[in-house]
Amino acid sequence: MSLGLIILMTKWIDNTTEILSVSEMYKADEETCTTGLTSLNLMESAGAAIAEVVQNICNDGRILILCGLGNNGGDGFVAARLLKNIGRNVRVVCLGTIDEIKGDARESASNWTDEIGQFSPSIFEDVQVVVDALFGIGLNRPVSGLGGLIIEKLNETDLPCISVDIPSGVHGDTGQILGSAVQADVCVTFFRRKPGHLLYPGKDNCGDVMVADIGIPVTVFKNISPKIYENTPQLWLDDLPIPKVQGHKYDRGHAIVVGGNELTGAAQLASFAALRSGAGLVTIASPPTASIVYRSGSPSIMVKDLNNDKEFSEFINHSRVKAILIGPGNGTNRETYDKVLTALAFKPCVLDADALTVFEECPEVLFSALKNTSKIKNVITPHEGEFKRLFSNVISLKNTRSKIEIARSASSINAIIVLKGADTIITSPSGLICINTNSSPYLATAGSGDVLSGIILGLMAQGMKPFQAACAGVWLHAESGRVFGPGLVAEDITEMLPSILRKIIL
Repeated sequence: MSLGLIILMTKWIDNTTEILSVSEMYKADEETCTTGLTSLNLMESAGAAIAEVVQNICNDGRILILCGLGNNGGDGFVAARLLKNIGRNVRVVCLGTIDEIKGDARESASNWTDEIGQFSPSIFEDVQVVVDALFGIGLNRPVSGLGGLIIEKLNETDLPCISVDIPSGVHGDTGQILGSAVQADVCVTFFRRKPGHLLYPGKDNCGDVMVADIGIPVTVFKNISPKIYENTPQLWLDDLPIPKVQGHKYDRGHAIVVGGNELTGAAQLASFAALRSGAGLVTIASPPTASIVYRSGSPSIMVKDLNNDKEFSEFINHSRVKAILIGPGNGTNRETYDKVLTALAFKPCVLDADALTVFEECPEVLFSALKNTSKIKNVITPHEGEFKRLFSNVISLKNTRSKIEIARSASSINAIIVLKGADTIITSPSGLICINTNSSPYLATAGSGDVLSGIILGLMAQGMKPFQAACAGVWLHAESGRVFGPGLVAEDITEMLPSILRKIIL
């Protein structure tokens, strides 16, 4: 069969949200082999997909294919053979001899009838494109020796590079760099993406990730049941609150933002974000000494003076109050500590910033209060520093663990965890995990986190379930930053929300 025909048969998978761990991907391969396809069939399809991308990127000149000793190298040998069959000038360099190659990769290597070269710095001369098929998603130890040297020399060139499955040296589950890693321009993976494609620092090495259909049927999900997803609107759009024509403001929920005495801008930013995300009305629960500041802010935001914890309890216990945000600008003091514990006993809460830091010395008090709630109704939104301070004595934070594993362990406190960062992770005690991928560097600005917590609050106040509200809030926040771009300040995120919501709803 000619490569041209194979290319016509290759299908590229878009708009999928499932992310498979390395072990789940291996299981998908195994399940497929019970349907009549063999693992060698899958390798042939993978090689054909790689060859197609090579042709699309560079349809003339010498191709260098770097092959390892495992199945990743086997995919490379298939691509080499197919490209040679259509007249391309292909050179293969392998990490070892053909006798060291095992399984299906050995058979694919045996079908390569030309010389298998050995590494020397000159292998990159007169080359137009490189295929990295050295190490695949199963790599779990630091790259060293010849493999490390090849990666180093490859990265010193400016040659376009296509990585097979994942850039060699990137851990498939964690995104960590195992000693050194290939800097790819394109990454061709199979069936579904892996966490290492979405998690930093590995994400930076992947370039454009293309997902090839190599014949694995979606029926494998019956026995795999993936728990990790990319955070996209298709996951939560059906749950996004839409106002009814005959509804009124209380149908859309009354949200409370607890204000502080000094950093008053934080509560104001969060409050306006809650309004913009759809809450029917928002009130800042203010200490009397700061109420004049809050009342001089947006006229759309109400202010309630509260003198003590008793007044706070009575105010938030009203049936129309649907959700509460505590933390932004509140200060790490006894008042914040008490308000968190009081609010958790009454209403669904979003806890951020000072509401988390105030429990740094006694995290078990906060965890106990969260666990005592009858259902999963609360969201905490720590950045990595706050997360470490809260959980360092509770779960293992070793560098060998992925951000997903760490966040998943933390969600055992019976709360939705939003572990913020360029690759924000949202986890639920049920085991569901979302990785956010549309972030923007321009979101790294003062007040951005306050806006995020306000968006989540506004969605929860309208009755959106906490996990879906957290996922939607993170995506909307990131998309606002991505679309606005340079020059963004926190207020701009909120101002962008209507157009972003309009785009996905209408």
